Amino acid sequence: MKEIEEYSIIVDDVYKTFNVYLDKANTIKEKLLFLFSRNRKQKRVVLEGIHTKIKKGEVVALIGTNGSGKSTLLKLMTKIIYPNKGKITTQGKLTSLLELGAGFHPDFSGRENIYFNASIFGLTRKEIDERIEDIIEFSELRPFIDNPVRTYSSGMYMRLAFSVAINVDADILLIDEILSVGDEHFQNKCFEKMLELKKQGKTMVFVTHSMESVKKLCDRTIWLYNGKIRMDGNTKEIVEEYVKETR
Repeated sequence: MKEIEEYSIIVDDVYKTFNVYLDKANTIKEKLLFLFSRNRKQKRVVLEGIHTKIKKGEVVALIGTNGSGKSTLLKLMTKIIYPNKGKITTQGKLTSLLELGAGFHPDFSGRENIYFNASIFGLTRKEIDERIEDIIEFSELRPFIDNPVRTYSSGMYMRLAFSVAINVDADILLIDEILSVGDEHFQNKCFEKMLELKKQGKTMVFVTHSMESVKKLCDRTIWLYNGKIRMDGNTKEIVEEYVKETR
């Protein structure tokens, strides 16, 4: 119990695999040829034996090349997917920005989607009513807030998603590369907000390929390589090693 109180996230010996199906028959002929050997699959190990603990108030970066398992680990932390082996424990209210516009309905307006999205994060109608003006103000989308979100650009999606996520007053914020979308002005605004949340003692874990953002925001970095933790510790040292190897 004492350990749970000290840490926001505990990842204990986590393994995650996915099945990759080998048969990709597109024509009738191919389907007939594969009739007796269909559904052949290969098990792909994405994460293998991951152990880590993230203290309350820590801001941690997950770095690594594409396919290293960063986004999968983040999704496991949110419980969107579950490990094949091992356990992940979180303590506190959690919000995430994993896929741009996830939870948005394209035919409804930005305002309506704020209510839908915020309710997914556990806010009541009254709580959303109290925060909606702050959400709209931060998003800078007031002239478009009553338009269907299918008319939004990817940058506008990001603005709305980020604005909702940071206004649900969560203890843990998980972010996957969302700061790479949108214009420079709003990226800087989001980054400043994350610095503010850090000062407030919020726990943050984020996936990024921007080493500059990592160095400015994170004291600790976890480097994933082929589904395993290669390094975990001081950001400056790890980023230097990572850049040296991937240059």
